Parts: sequence; structure tokens; C-alpha cells
Amino acid sequence: MSVDNLTICDRCGSDACYVQEINDKIKNHMCYGCGFITNSLMKQGEQFWEEQFPLLPNLYKELCGEDEKTGLIWMPNTVNLSDKGMVFAEGQSAEKWSWAAVKAVPMPEEEKEAFQAKGKDYEFKMDMTTIKYFDESDFIEALDYIGVFEN
Repeated sequence: MSVDNLTICDRCGSDACYVQEINDKIKNHMCYGCGFITNSLMKQGEQFWEEQFPLLPNLYKELCGEDEKTGLIWMPNTVNLSDKGMVFAEGQSAEKWSWAAVKAVPMPEEEKEAFQAKGKDYEFKMDMTTIKYFDESDFIEALDYIGVFEN
């Protein structure tokens, strides 16, 4: 049984950190204040972390940070909602980055058919012409831009 909670974020101090207890060993943390995520398996020496870290984009690797108290490693979140859009960290380095947000748009029929011929069925696609950039502290505004809080 999972338990969900809003708590204070150990990374940024925001009161908008969503904690989801998956089981007695795994807790996910997703902060709407800073836009960073972690979980109980994101620690040095954990097999999950050791396997996943090499696969991260370089910017995400640079932005990862270890909490001195808990040992949890926080990294930028990527939100990808097929019918709304996507929010992700983008930039040249940890010193020069921002949140990028793009909106999803209905997939044109001819593109749908091309994907269906390959056994894939998509209703929406990310429209890179809608990309908008948000400051590091404006993660929630980036989510709002793609319509996460709309019904």
C-alpha cells in the first residue's frame, strides 16, 4: 500500500515536495518547488543508481547533487505527458541552464499512419515550435505552461 505526503524538500526547502511511499524500502520524492527528484535507490553504491547514472544526459549528470544528511542524490525531473507536453532541463552546463517546456499537439493523420505501419500508435506529438524557457526556480510555471494543472 502506498502512502502519499507533501513535505519540506531536503534540497531546496520548498513546502511542495511530494513523497510517495512505494513500499517499506522505496520512497519517491518529487519537488514542485525546485523540480528535482530522488528516491531511496538513488544513492552511491546502490545498483539502481550505478546502472542509471551513466545513461543520463551530461547536463543531468552535472546537476545531480547528493544530500549530505540522507545520501540521496537529487536530479532534475523530466515530465513527459503525451497529451500535454514535456518539461526538461536544458542548457550548456550546470552554471547555464533552464527548464524547457514544449506543448503536445494532435498528431497529423499522415504521421499517425506512418507510425501505425511500424506498430506504434500515437495521438499526440511534441511541438518544438512551442518551446518556452523558464528560470531554474520556475519549474511549476513550466508545468503550468504545458497544462499539467488543467483538467
